[in-house]
Amino acid sequence: MAVDTKLELKENSKVSLKITVPEAEVKKTYDDLINEYCKKVQVKGFRKGKVPASVLIRKFGDALKDEAAQKVIENNLEKVFETVDKKPLPYAQPELDGEIDFDITKDFSFGILYDTYPEIELGEYKGLEVEVPSSKVGKEDLERELKALQEQNSVVVNKASALVAKDDIVTVDYLELDEKDEPIEGTKREGFTFTVGSGYNVFKLDDEITGMKLDEEKVIEKEFPADYEYKEHAGQKKRIKVKISAVKEKKLPELDDELAQDISDEYKTLADLKKDIESKLQLNIENKIKDITLTRSLEKIAEASKIDIPDSMLQRELSTRWQTILYRYQMNETLLLNQLEKEGKSKDMLMEEMKPEVIKAIKSSLVMEKIADLEKIEIKPEEIDEELKKIAENQKKDFDEIKDFYTKRGYTSSIEADLRNQKVFDLLSEKGKTKKGKSVKYLDLMQEKY
Repeated sequence: MAVDTKLELKENSKVSLKITVPEAEVKKTYDDLINEYCKKVQVKGFRKGKVPASVLIRKFGDALKDEAAQKVIENNLEKVFETVDKKPLPYAQPELDGEIDFDITKDFSFGILYDTYPEIELGEYKGLEVEVPSSKVGKEDLERELKALQEQNSVVVNKASALVAKDDIVTVDYLELDEKDEPIEGTKREGFTFTVGSGYNVFKLDDEITGMKLDEEKVIEKEFPADYEYKEHAGQKKRIKVKISAVKEKKLPELDDELAQDISDEYKTLADLKKDIESKLQLNIENKIKDITLTRSLEKIAEASKIDIPDSMLQRELSTRWQTILYRYQMNETLLLNQLEKEGKSKDMLMEEMKPEVIKAIKSSLVMEKIADLEKIEIKPEEIDEELKKIAENQKKDFDEIKDFYTKRGYTSSIEADLRNQKVFDLLSEKGKTKKGKSVKYLDLMQEKY
C-alpha cells in the first residue's frame, strides 16, 4: 500500500496527486512479473518454463520494468482513490503527471492528474429579487391553436380548378435539358411531391410553377447563386423541364361543435374546446414563468458564488449538447458537419459559441445541488410513488406496472431529481421576491424572445 500521498487542488478543479509506493511492494511486483514470464515465455535455447530470470532481464529488461511500473500504478490507484477526499469524476480519465523513474531498489513515486467535483463557495441565495416577464393568452393565440387543429383534421383532395397556387400540394415530373434541349442522363425524376411555397425542392421551382395547370409542361430556366445551398447546382444555369402530374389542396373542417367532438369525446361543443385550449395555454405561461424565475434566480446566485468548473465536466456537457442537436434534427454527424461547412462554420466553432450558455447551465445545476445539500432536501420513496401514480393515471395504466417499468430502467432517479429541484425552487420562491417585468406575447414568452 502507498506509504504516502500528497494531494494538491489546482485551477479548474484539477487535482495533482503524488503517490509513493514502498520499495518492498515495488520489488515484489517486479519479481512476481519476472517469475510469471519465466514460466510461460519461449526463448531459443531454453525449454518453456525453464528460462532463467537473468536471461529475461538481459533481453527484455526495459520492457519488463515498464510493465511492472504500470502494474504498481494500477494496483495502487484504485486503493488510493478510495481514501482521498477529492475523488476523480467518473467520466474523467486520470493521467500521469510527468516522467516516472522506476527503480526496484527504492520507493517508487509517481504523479497523477485528474478532475474532481468542484468546490462551491455559495453566494447568498435567500431573499433574492429577480425580474420576470408577464404574459396572458390573447385572441390570436386561441385562433392559432384552433387553426392548427383544423390543419390536423384536414383532408387532401384533388383541386377542382387544377390550377397551381400557393399552399397547394403538387406532384411533378422533371428532368434537366442540355443546350440542345436534349435530356441529361440521370436527371429524370417522377412523382416528386411538395407543398407550393415551402421551398422543399432542389431547384426552388415554387414561383415558376405557380399558375400552371394539371398535365401542363414547361421549360424553366434558372441561374443559381454561387452560395446556393445545393452545391451541385451552385453558380450554374439550368434548364428544367417540368410537368404537373397532380394538383391537390387541403380542405379544412368548419370550426364548429362537430369538429370539437371529432377531436375528443371530452368536448360537447366548440366552446368546451376553446375553454380547454385557453386553460392549457395559461398553464404553459405559468410553467414558463416558473422556469424563467428559477433560471434567473440560479444565475444570480451563481454570479455571487465561486465555482471552478473542471474541463472534463464542460466537455461532457458540450458533447451532450452536440448529440442533442443530432437527435433533434435527425441527422448523422457527417450531414451536420456538411451543413455547418455550408454556413462557414465547424464543430469547434459551434462548440465555442455554445460555451457561455453551457457554463451558465452547469453552474446553475451545481448551485441547485449545493442548495439542496445545505438545506438537507431529501425525497422520500412515497413521494416518488405519488409521481408514479400521476403518470399511471395519465397513461391509464396500472400503478404497479408503471413502477416496475421505471424502477427496472433506473428512471426513478430522474423523478427524484425533478422533485428535489422543485423543492429548491419552492424554497427560493418562498425566501425571495419576483419583480413584474414587461408584458410579452405568448409566443414570445415561449420562445424567450423578450
